[in-house]
Parts: sequence; structure tokens; C-alpha cells
Amino acid sequence: MPGTADSCPRCAHPVIERLFSSPVPGVWEVLQCGQCLYCWRTSEPTRRTRRDAYPDSFKLTPDDIHHAPEVPAVPPLRTTPPFGS
Repeated sequence: MPGTADSCPRCAHPVIERLFSSPVPGVWEVLQCGQCLYCWRTSEPTRRTRRDAYPDSFKLTPDDIHHAPEVPAVPPLRTTPPFGS
């Protein structure tokens, strides 16, 4: 299958999980990295699916991941409409 990966394009981690496969067998798969959680479809361009073509400014190292700030929690839903509607 085109675009099948043996490591994560973003962080080079070797553990890749298949999340979904296309309804038509062999057309595409959705893969996810076990370390940085990056997801991609195997039918995307090589700049999204291959480490050597992935943009350097978006590549991560294990140190980057370890020292990343915590992702903020999603605030609770509003119980009243905004702007007094």
C-alpha cells in the first residue's frame, strides 16, 4: 500500500497503530504514532507520511515531547446563549 510507514513522520517513533482502513480494501489506512499521537492517512503526500520529507520545523524529538506544555482542558459548554441572544 502506498504511504505505509515503518516509523512516525513527525517523531520517528517505531510504534505505529492502524486506526482505520478504507471501505475499499487497499486504498488507504489511517495510522497513528504511539508516542506523539500524530495521525495521517497513507494516501496523503509524502511531506505528511515520510520522515525524510516531513518539514523540519514540525519534527519532534523525544525531548520535545517530554518537555511539551500541557494541553489546556476544553472549557465547559455555555448554559446561556452568547451576547444575550
